[in-house]
Amino acid sequence: LIYSIPEDSIKIIFAKDFDVPLYVENGIADIGICGKDVLLEEKDVEVYEIEDLGFGKCSIVLAGSRDLEELESISPITIATKYFNVASDFLKSMGRPFKIIKLNGSVELACVSGLSDLIIDIAKTGKTLRENGLKILKIIHESTARLIANKVRYSQKYNEIEEITRRLKNVIDKKISF
Repeated sequence: LIYSIPEDSIKIIFAKDFDVPLYVENGIADIGICGKDVLLEEKDVEVYEIEDLGFGKCSIVLAGSRDLEELESISPITIATKYFNVASDFLKSMGRPFKIIKLNGSVELACVSGLSDLIIDIAKTGKTLRENGLKILKIIHESTARLIANKVRYSQKYNEIEEITRRLKNVIDKKISF
């Protein structure tokens, strides 16, 4: 879970994507990498977003087996998702009554089984959705990997963090050794 590079005084912590902003905010890690989807969901976590790294492209989507027009008579509309905050913000903007069911995995199953009318989930190609008889109805947000930093540590270690950022971008952009 923790890997050290002593010659650079760097410790690498391997954590679940949704935990990365919390480790960074609390100063356990100076910097971290997570998806924009995670930052949108964990909107109360205070970190500095340094760089869009451009990989890991996916979308947060509204999906279901029926078109939205077919769901006009359903009130409240039931949405299953692991993105509770993103879903809540999106559904409030639609101006319809809604109920959110928070799930942590196999969100498609909620719609397929009838637990929910629609889902809000992450999709890269939409293949898993199609395999489950669902279709993307709306793209809510695009997401790519982001380099984030602890706000205090960023100002304290600006030069070191900027050097790591530069080296990381070189690896990503030119596919050279770090």
